[in-house]
This record gives sequence, C-alpha cells and structure tokens, in this order.
Amino acid sequence: MTRTPIPVTDPADPRLADYTALTDVALRRRLEPAEGLFMAEGEKVIRRALAAGYPMRSLLLTEKWTAALADVIEAADAPVHLVTPELAEQVTGYHVHRGALAAMQRLPLPDPARLLADARRVAVVEAVNDHTNIGAIFRGAAALGMDAVLLSPDSADPLYRRSVKVSMGAVFSLPYARLERRPQALAPVHEAGFRLLALTPDERAVDLAEALAGVGPDDRIALMLGAEGEGLSPRALAAADTWVRIPMAHGVDSLNVAAAAAVAFYAVATARRPQTGP
Repeated sequence: MTRTPIPVTDPADPRLADYTALTDVALRRRLEPAEGLFMAEGEKVIRRALAAGYPMRSLLLTEKWTAALADVIEAADAPVHLVTPELAEQVTGYHVHRGALAAMQRLPLPDPARLLADARRVAVVEAVNDHTNIGAIFRGAAALGMDAVLLSPDSADPLYRRSVKVSMGAVFSLPYARLERRPQALAPVHEAGFRLLALTPDERAVDLAEALAGVGPDDRIALMLGAEGEGLSPRALAAADTWVRIPMAHGVDSLNVAAAAAVAFYAVATARRPQTGP
C-alpha cells in the first residue's frame, strides 16, 4: 500500500510547530539543543541524515518533491506533511527553495577520547561561531580525508540548518565531539598521542609543509583552527606542539578560516614520509 502525505493548509496547524520561524536564530539556538531537534533541507541532505542513522520526526514537502522522495515517504515512521510553497514560506519564514524539510532527532555525541581512539587526522575547531564557516569546514574535512572534528564549547552547531546546508550533509558523515569547557580541554588530544599543530599567520610559525616533513600516514596529527579575525586563543596556542602557517603571496596576510582549513586538511591528510633507498 502506497503511503500518501497528509495535506496541511493552516500555517498555525500545531503539527507544523517544528518548522515555525526558522529564521529566528536566537530561538533555534535555544530550541534545537534542548529538544534534540535539527533541520535537514533538501533531498540529498535528508537522505544523508537518514543514512547516518538520525531518526526523522516529521517531513514537510511540496508536491514537486513527492515523486523524488517517494521511497523516503513510504519508509518513514513519522508524519509526512504536504504543503504549498507559499505555506512553507509562511510557516518557516523563508523561501524553501529545495522543496523539502525534515525535522530530525539528534543523537548523543561521543566522548572525545573515544572519538580519538581510531583516528589519525583530526581537526580541532576553537570558537568558530559562524554557521557557514562550520559547514564549510566539515565539508572540507570530510572531502579531504580527515577522520574527525573536535569542537570547543563556543563553536557553532554543526547541525544548525545553515551549517548542514553549506556542508551538503557532510556533518552526518564525519564524526565529531565537543571538548569540555576547562583549561585542560585539549588534554585528551595529547593523551591520545596526537601532535597538535596550531594554524596561525604569526610570523614565528613554520611553513605547514616543513612541519609535516617526515610525517607518515600512521602518525597522529591534530590541526587546530581558530575564529575569523582573532584566530586561536593564547591558551590554545600555548597548548600546541607546533605553530604552522600557510605561506601567503601578493600581500595577503591570511585566508578565510574555511579556505585555510581546506588547504591545511589536504596537506595533513596526504602527508607521507619521503621514500628512502633506490
């Protein structure tokens, strides 16, 4: 028997409560972590969230997407609401141009030490509170072979709608954890045997390629990234084993954190010890 989505015509319908006022950032920051809710937007992202094991609370879609998501609708153990594009915009507060939204249930985050146990290449993100940058960092980390991401308590939420969208669902394929809010928050990284590299434009930092000379694929490397403008905190820099930088040209002093992360991820992920002998 084919499952049919439930038409909803009233924007005040309580069944649509999860989707109300998504543009109210302060409200979503309060609501989503507390209630274990996040939004997946668009067919690809919804499929990736489901494939990663996140339970779906409900699905909101327009007629245009019923065929493309027919298998998801059929398998869904959650309400599927059919609305017009106008109603979707009225409820959410923005144009749902991808035609489908899913309210998803969060999963518990792993302990950092457990996440580090099987990793070799890790990104450590400090105080990056821009959701676009977080999404781009996750996309780059997943694409360029990083094994995991550790986030400081004041970094943005990877499962916030904008982060998920920018990452194209990469936040679901790359494991991550939150570090504790304490002076020795990076202790688990050192205890797991990682060499901690702090990415900074400081002139005292060594060239990233030079720092990675002699590093092999089995060596444990953690690359630390700071926020736009301020960069890594003095405490984070003091905890690092080595300060590293990406050489700049044409008078440019630094890159956007997401762009710098992608360059550094590639260098770290592909580091190989030089071959010896004939």
